[in-house]
Amino acid sequence: MDFASLEPLAGGWSGETFLGRAGDERTVVRIYSRPGGRGDRGAEIDAALLRLVRGLVPVPEVLELRLPDPDAGTPGILVTSLLPGERGDLVLPTLDDAGLVTLGHRLGTLAADLGGMPMRSAGPFVDASLTIGSFGPDDSLAGYVESQDGYFPHWTTEQREGLRAIAVEAQDLLDTVTRRCLVHSDLNPKNLMIDPESLEVTGLLDWEYAHAGHPFTDLGNLLRFDRQPAYVEAVLAAYEQRRGVPPEAALALARAADVWALVDLAGRRGSNPVADRAHDLLRAVAAERDLHAVPTAAGWTAGGAHA
Repeated sequence: MDFASLEPLAGGWSGETFLGRAGDERTVVRIYSRPGGRGDRGAEIDAALLRLVRGLVPVPEVLELRLPDPDAGTPGILVTSLLPGERGDLVLPTLDDAGLVTLGHRLGTLAADLGGMPMRSAGPFVDASLTIGSFGPDDSLAGYVESQDGYFPHWTTEQREGLRAIAVEAQDLLDTVTRRCLVHSDLNPKNLMIDPESLEVTGLLDWEYAHAGHPFTDLGNLLRFDRQPAYVEAVLAAYEQRRGVPPEAALALARAADVWALVDLAGRRGSNPVADRAHDLLRAVAAERDLHAVPTAAGWTAGGAHA
């Protein structure tokens, strides 16, 4: 690996991902300089996940893994192949309704495939064997919302009460599905590589938040901000074709599952544009006590489709 050739890779905020070169081959190099939720195990867990799903969903090949050395002060490093295509967040805004249907169907199929990879329990991955740990003693959405209440002092009392009510409603709905699966947990266009001509999905990237969890988590992420009717209908139709869940039921479960991520992101308001946008969406949901609510600000239509 020629580390002198590293170039920052656009599209993220971690500052840890680079384009590199191994001989004549272009690669992607992730340097785990910030421990994060997985501590010093991040590189080996990501490598294990990529090896687990490769051939089932489009992910890069693991080319090299270097474990961190605390004594030497060197971080973990993961080198993978560079996949073709363009980032989905650059492709999606260029599509007409026909393109949205094509891409939406492929992404709905991808979300359904992830939702069909079973896990024995819910929890974070804690080592290279993908051992499943624990999220803590109170793993309910209502308990999580209470623990994060301090992040929303600028909300009205009615909005905070609305969020608590939504948490109970969402948890009741989520409890109707008892199985657990592999969750990518960041399934959105920014982390997808798309062939702009064929609209084939060529890569699913950034597995740092992957865990074992609820089957509708990834679908909720996929439909969080991108709500063009043609796209949403295609995603849900593909999901029904793969998993047999009617669109209305799948969308309700997806919105319920996404409350977890919205609360987490909203608590980081001001750190990046996605967190800011999630905050505004969560406040609208809480204010209206409606899982399908959207902000009235510019860029959102009254019907919930994002322009």
